[in-house]
Order: sequence, then C-alpha cells, then structure tokens
Amino acid sequence: MTAPTRVLVCDDQVLIRTGFATIIDAQPDLKVVGECGDGRAAVDLARRLRPDIVVMDVRMPVLDGIEATRLLAGAGVEEPVKVLVVTTFNLDEYVYEALRAGASGFLLKDAPAAQLLTGIRTVASGAALLAPEVTRQLVGRYAARIRPTESAAGDTELTRRELEVLRLIADGQSNGEIAATLVISQETVKTYVSRLLAKLGLRDRVQAVVYAYRNGLVT
Repeated sequence: MTAPTRVLVCDDQVLIRTGFATIIDAQPDLKVVGECGDGRAAVDLARRLRPDIVVMDVRMPVLDGIEATRLLAGAGVEEPVKVLVVTTFNLDEYVYEALRAGASGFLLKDAPAAQLLTGIRTVASGAALLAPEVTRQLVGRYAARIRPTESAAGDTELTRRELEVLRLIADGQSNGEIAATLVISQETVKTYVSRLLAKLGLRDRVQAVVYAYRNGLVT
C-alpha cells in the first residue's frame, strides 16, 4: 500500500483549522500530522515533522503565511516543502506574494471540500494548482506593479520556441491551447515546459508565470 500524503494544517482560526483537518483525515490517502495557528509554528513543525504538504493561511500572528512560505519553500531552501495557500478573494494580492515566495498554488477558504482535497493531492503530486484563467486574472491584475528584474529576456538561455511557450504559459494557456497556438503536439509542449523550467531553475508553472512577469516577458 502507498503511504498516505502527510499534511500540516496552519490557520489561526480554530474552526477553519479543525474543519480542514477533519475533512483531510477522513480520506484514506491523506493524513494530518500536525496543526498550528501561526506561521512561526508552521515553520518549526514543518521542519520537525517533514510533511508532504503544508496547507497555509496568509494572515496569521507571529509570522504571516507569506514569510512562512518563503522559509519553507523559497529560493535557497535546501529541502523545500510544498505549500498550498488558502485565502479569501480580498487577499489575492497577498496570494501573488505567496506564489513569489514559493507556494505551489492557492485555494479560496470557501472552496468546497472536494476542491480542497483535489488541491492537496494536486500540489502533493508535484503539480501546480493554478488554473490558466486564474493565473491570468491573479498575476495579470498586478502586472503593472511588478518591477522587472535586472536580467533581461536576452540574458536567459531559452530558445525562441521556449520563450514563446513561456509567454503563452504566462498568458494563461493550457498545454492543449499552447499546442494549438504553435501547431505542435501536447507532448512536445510538455517537453518545452520541462526544459524551460529546468533551464530557469523553476519548480512549476506558477513560478514560470511569476518569472515571465518579473522579467518583462509579458505585458
């Protein structure tokens, strides 16, 4: 039998935290290994318990979810932990910052239980939980405020086709849509995506979207 996915739940609202834990623990393939109510405790527990994924709130006392995410999954972390951020609609700017900090995806707190479970399984599997249309809505909304980094598009080692794929990812297109746009197969798209992520040292499509905006590759 495959060992269940180990989950750490971090939210300063006891009812939400308990609700999440109850829903998660009821699944045979998921197991809650810890709960906490602030970001510092999340970091400490995650480093001690080594969960497969942390379900992380954004606004919390002591240390907020963004900084906690950066400490657990940000650049330079030797053994990063996958983080799924939970938030509300009026905190989407904070979610963008959390994605920059290393989170692999996000959900709304009022999402159905089934969506929470799907989100946990998706992120735990190594995929990014960010639907194409949500990617465009979330990151695009704050694109004007994102200052491009000093590295220019020409400084990357991406080929022309890889840059095209990266721009289409940032535009919110799925692999199927990218394949149709470039008139290539979906398997070829997957190859380009994997190659550009490796070249840029990025973990997933979420980080690729942020990279594209930060480096002025899309407007």
